[in-house]
Amino acid sequence: MTEVSMCNSNSSEMLSPDEERIMIRDIALTAQANSKEGDTFFLITQRWWQHWIEYVNQEQINTSYDGSSLSEHCDLANSSASKRPAGIDNSDLIDDAVSEDSGSGIEIHDTLLEGRDYVLLPQEVWDQLFRWYGGGPTLPRKVISSGLSQTELTVEVYPLRLQLLVLPKNDRSTIRISKKETIGHLHRKACEIFDLPTDRVCIWDYYARRKHTLMNDMDKTLDDANLQMDQDILVEVINNTNNTSSAQENGSAQKEAGSVLVEPSKSNLSIAGGLSASKGASRGYNMDLLSSQNLNSPVRDVENPYGTSGVTTRGSFGGLTGLLNLGNTCFMNSAIQCLVHTPEFARYFREDYHPEINFHNPFGMVGELALAFGELLRRLWAPGRTPVAPRPFKTRLARFAPQFSGHNQHDSQELLAFLLDGLHEDLNRVKEKPYIKSRDADGRPDEEVADEYWANHIARNDSIIVDVCQGQYKSTLVCPVCNKVSVTFDPFMYLSLPLQSTTSRTMTVTVFTSDGTAVPSTCTVTVPKQGRCRDLIQALSNACSLKHNEKLLLVEIKNHLIHRYLEDPLLLLSTIKDDDRLAVYKILKIDKNTKYLQLVHRRRELDSQTISGWKPYGTPIVSLISCDDTVTRGDIQVIVNRMLSPLLRKGSNVEQATTSGTSIPKATSDQCNFTSSGDACAANAMSNSVNKDSSNSKAPPMPTLPLLLVDDNDACIDLSMGEEKVVKLSPSSPTVLVYIDWSQKLLEKYDTHPLETLLEVLKYGPVTKKARTEPLSLYTCLEAFLREEPLVPEDMWLCPTCNARRQASKKLDLWRLPKVLVIHLKRFSYSRSMKHKLETYVNFPVHDFDLTNYIANKNNSRRQLYELYALINHYGSMGSGHYTAHIKLLDENRWYSFDDSHISPISEDDVNTAAAYVLFYRRVKTDDATVSNGA
Repeated sequence: MTEVSMCNSNSSEMLSPDEERIMIRDIALTAQANSKEGDTFFLITQRWWQHWIEYVNQEQINTSYDGSSLSEHCDLANSSASKRPAGIDNSDLIDDAVSEDSGSGIEIHDTLLEGRDYVLLPQEVWDQLFRWYGGGPTLPRKVISSGLSQTELTVEVYPLRLQLLVLPKNDRSTIRISKKETIGHLHRKACEIFDLPTDRVCIWDYYARRKHTLMNDMDKTLDDANLQMDQDILVEVINNTNNTSSAQENGSAQKEAGSVLVEPSKSNLSIAGGLSASKGASRGYNMDLLSSQNLNSPVRDVENPYGTSGVTTRGSFGGLTGLLNLGNTCFMNSAIQCLVHTPEFARYFREDYHPEINFHNPFGMVGELALAFGELLRRLWAPGRTPVAPRPFKTRLARFAPQFSGHNQHDSQELLAFLLDGLHEDLNRVKEKPYIKSRDADGRPDEEVADEYWANHIARNDSIIVDVCQGQYKSTLVCPVCNKVSVTFDPFMYLSLPLQSTTSRTMTVTVFTSDGTAVPSTCTVTVPKQGRCRDLIQALSNACSLKHNEKLLLVEIKNHLIHRYLEDPLLLLSTIKDDDRLAVYKILKIDKNTKYLQLVHRRRELDSQTISGWKPYGTPIVSLISCDDTVTRGDIQVIVNRMLSPLLRKGSNVEQATTSGTSIPKATSDQCNFTSSGDACAANAMSNSVNKDSSNSKAPPMPTLPLLLVDDNDACIDLSMGEEKVVKLSPSSPTVLVYIDWSQKLLEKYDTHPLETLLEVLKYGPVTKKARTEPLSLYTCLEAFLREEPLVPEDMWLCPTCNARRQASKKLDLWRLPKVLVIHLKRFSYSRSMKHKLETYVNFPVHDFDLTNYIANKNNSRRQLYELYALINHYGSMGSGHYTAHIKLLDENRWYSFDDSHISPISEDDVNTAAAYVLFYRRVKTDDATVSNGA
């Protein structure tokens, strides 16, 4: 864990909120106008930034960061009074586990999103905020050039992380380095790390643990050398000149056939300071400030889209080419990548598909959409991995679908539906569609009627899209008046499955007692999803059988310290993230003037970066201490002894002294089942902890604990000596901070393990998914889709027998399934008054998605077994969300994340998340197939 400075500016430099706002706005405007390559930007946590925005805008009720520029934020109208933020705390951005294990310095989490988790600030803005508030840790990032013409400025939020392996010593090291650094710089850095002579070291591109290219062009950038995140670099020590010569010759030959890759950027989200962030880098200026420059930039699309230049790729597999974000085009990029990596489409468009283009179809786009998509697909599969700018495709798309023009965010599924339908019409092999009137079933066998409907459909619609993606429903309508049954068999391109709308949310909190009556335990409660903090407190009070003279203190824990007190009953629960950790303390309601005594646990770590070597761990415990009475060091010792009494190991001398000195029996509890010696005893216990009890002098002496009191000047006062000395409590601080340093000897008497497990509010992952009592599976969604339901009043059926509109019941069945089954999860809910997104987690199978029992055609004996090969993810809310794709390259049998132009390998375990929006399944060939059921 990185140390964080908690100092604030001097009070003499304190400005009013409005003065701070104006100063930061002016600094930001100047910085935006002068941004250039090599500038430094700083990450700052979105949570702190939002707090500061609310503080300096005193009249706006609901201020939220929506991706606008920093200067626009600073010009917001003044909002409701907000407390001045404490020191900047970037700790929620830091991946402590990775930072401690790697030698590459402070590491941030790999899954951070700009605007959701962090904001980027120009150096001048960061410097001013740091002078006012202090804090940290400092997270600087450089501005680099990117794009096809290398004229776009980006903030490299995630520099390359490279794994260096040394032969023949078999040493290894992980480093962070900008992709704009040269091979020469990497060579020198590797020699410094392993203490090797520069003239006897060769470095190799060690992609897939094979020597691909000798990296001997010292002026070439790592970007141009096609190095990717988490790439292996082989550092080879050469023992003789012959080996060196042969290695260089080999490298030169490979260099001529080498590929060039611009390390991809992530998205085109606007950010504070005028630049936007990305997974590999952040790209583009603020659209409002520099839209004319972007439109008139000299960037030209790469010529020769068919890849006939003879340039070869590293490795034997293609398809790992990203798409540049042209401004909120992640919705389009994710859908295109899934279609491009559908094997049937990849094969079709890479061959000569031009004879099948239908230039005269009145329902199509005169072949332009098919041509644009085919050209784009060929470029994405062509040799070389330079990210492609899909401008020609988007231009032609906007011509025929104006709803997708401009730079607004759109629904990826709506675009996908338009593309599939548009490509079908442009590639329809039927040049003149015959008119065919469908006949009613009239009691005929379903198989006969279904085949007739399908033949009629193919007579008018015959394309690669139909071959691959179209299936057939059986639709049954029953009149509620005359019981007339109407059966039709209709084609479908994808399934749109409903999700159960979640109006509630489960939250897990760890409960502590402050009077030493029970060990900590976890409590999981259900609260309204859009509820407030008072709802959570009430649910916890009921679950923990809170007594009438007790109350709960709710806090958020971060890095083993109390990050914030959640005492505002109107605080929205949506501000508490699923990966936050909460603790609640049972304390007595008393009339005295009290403060919170916060006991922070520390232990010595040899590799600690702190000066003292003592580092926080576990979860703090909170009790009350009186401000009306004189408090001595001995009084604090009594309170802490009582707080820690449930942790005493059985049979220790300390246990006997503590229990006899406090007259509080040690109690145990199961989850949310707290016991005590009664209200009177509990009241007496708390009274003893906030008052000096003269009877304590007659009790056996309690052990003296290694306690340190932190005063107003951050100095530590040793409480283990001078028992009668009076402690001066700060009149300005609502808390009294006390450290307890746990030595190995002390840990032999106390068991602190119950303090070390603090569960997240809700963790998405394999363990939590299995623990869910009623997980929503994809099969459940499908069954809800196929369930018989009455038609809505707006869509009533005209019964041919009654000759009147009836609210008939409708039942859908699957009759014919396609080779590629596209499933849309209906996450977006619309009504007249509001639109919102359903965050429901759906547990969908990656392998063996078996639909055999859902097929109504029982004459088909073929197993309908599918495997997932691609999906579209949606993160965030409806207006400011971000789309990515997870795709399995079937040739490699490996999953990748496609985040605009950034592509990175992922494990199969990371595929199934609550962000899944559109699923792509491919039918698996089975040995028991006897009848073809596909299109």
